[in-house]
Amino acid sequence: MLSGFREFVMRGNVVDLAVGVVVGASFSALVTAFTHAFLTPLIKLATGGRGEVAGRFTVDGVVFDWGSFVTALISFLLTALVVYVFVVRPVNLIAARFRKPAAPPAPPEPSNEEKLLTEIRDELRRRPAGPL
Repeated sequence: MLSGFREFVMRGNVVDLAVGVVVGASFSALVTAFTHAFLTPLIKLATGGRGEVAGRFTVDGVVFDWGSFVTALISFLLTALVVYVFVVRPVNLIAARFRKPAAPPAPPEPSNEEKLLTEIRDELRRRPAGPL
């Protein structure tokens, strides 16, 4: 049982996953700081609000905080863009560079007509050449 577990851990997927979780957690903190430092103030500037009022409206005492949603949406899009540009794309390029070239495809099998014509040709070659 322990040898199977050791093989599972050393296979590489678990280590990659652990690294991804750690990097993802630190990246999440970075995105949160960027959101609070830059995006929230920009939305407050765009909506003309000050303090807690920016990006919100109230209907019958119910607060609709659309500014937080827009901030979260922009954060998500920026996070996805950064992950794609700095992680997914380089990994795909590296994988493509080290990928072995595909074996050439096998030639297609001859059709029944080609097989029949080949048999006729071979039979004609085996016959002795007679007077014409």
